[in-house]
Amino acid sequence: MQSKFKNFSTLIFAILLIAFSIDASAVDRRGRLGVGFTNQLKVDIPAISFKLQRSKSFSLSGLLAYSTSDTDGGHGAGLKVFRNLFEEPQLVFYVSALGALISKKTTAGDQSGFQADITLGSEFSFQGLQSIGFSFEFGGSFYKLQEFSATTTGNSFIVSAIHFYL
Repeated sequence: MQSKFKNFSTLIFAILLIAFSIDASAVDRRGRLGVGFTNQLKVDIPAISFKLQRSKSFSLSGLLAYSTSDTDGGHGAGLKVFRNLFEEPQLVFYVSALGALISKKTTAGDQSGFQADITLGSEFSFQGLQSIGFSFEFGGSFYKLQEFSATTTGNSFIVSAIHFYL
């Protein structure tokens, strides 16, 4: 099992290295802050999401989720890096990596751990409404709450993220 995981992580590293070295011409939202929400964290708590395009090709995002519920509460905080691959008039395709610390309250007790996602996705906006970005993503998620799990993931724009750009 350890050998398969090592080979898989080497493959993921190689894909990310190639994807992050490709030159891209992305929609120019440099310096614009996007504020919105996402449901990507495995603790099933909606998170507030902040996204800032640092350059023509790279964006950074932060996620914060918190709930005080005794049975379904918890929290999560993470950082996400986006690398734009190419663009179309109202659409940007990207690769992203998410790292987050997560904690969930259950009736059996508190569980805490981490989440790491590697996804390909797209952010689109409608003509005349370019200040709102809708995202969808697919890829893989690795997380540990009670036990370590590796899963495929596919997030529609309702789960992935919606941002309003200031």
